[in-house]
Amino acid sequence: MRIYTVDSFTDRFFKGNPAGVCLLGNPMPDDWMLSLAAEMRHSETAFLLGGENGEPYSLRWFTPMVEVELCGHATLAAAHVLYTTGEVPETLRFTTKSGLLSVTRDETGLISMDFPAKALREVSPPDGLVEALGVEPRWIGKNEWDYLLEVGSEEAVRTVSPDFEALKTVEARGIIVTAPASQPDVDYVSRFFAPRVGIPEDPVTGSAHCALAPYWSGKLGSTTLLGAQISQRGGQIRTTVRGDRVDLAGRAVTVLSGTLHA
Repeated sequence: MRIYTVDSFTDRFFKGNPAGVCLLGNPMPDDWMLSLAAEMRHSETAFLLGGENGEPYSLRWFTPMVEVELCGHATLAAAHVLYTTGEVPETLRFTTKSGLLSVTRDETGLISMDFPAKALREVSPPDGLVEALGVEPRWIGKNEWDYLLEVGSEEAVRTVSPDFEALKTVEARGIIVTAPASQPDVDYVSRFFAPRVGIPEDPVTGSAHCALAPYWSGKLGSTTLLGAQISQRGGQIRTTVRGDRVDLAGRAVTVLSGTLHA
């Protein structure tokens, strides 16, 4: 089997969010895929199967600890591998635990993914959340996966230093901290913490933008925005809200490719 490491939501090596991509020849047991994801040690590894005769590919995502229902950067990485290693349609389709996802690529190489929007509802914070982050939130919301906290400035997002052990007690996949951007040509910034599923901080999180995009589009009055995730590696995602769907667009680069012997 072929296996790859791809940096997603960037056009530069060693930036963005690295993902593993494994091209399966046959179905493999879940425990084998989880073991390989732990071996790869990326925040997610994508497993692709099928795709013959125009049929959708089966796509699953594993962290080093658990399987997840949706992952943006590993989907982008999987699509990038398909586009760059063989002759495939310009529109790719994937069957996933979040339904059928479609991905397209334009003439510049920008890859756009059609994902479900994940609307937020305003909530009171659970015990320990705000203290673990050390922030003063302006607004707190939650969807089926994550908490989102808006804070007052980009600098406040940049300087968050969470207590990760305390965050593990918060019953959510992850925690998004976000604010309006102060840097030029960017609309909003964010960081994403998910120690409960084995990812203390994720460098660039596509699925978090399924919540960030409708949130900031509603506040800023524009359906198309540019979000920057200001982790140490950093990356950018172009988001377009279409009702209950969100287009997440970005670029990717292949860092390594090889043959899997396991």
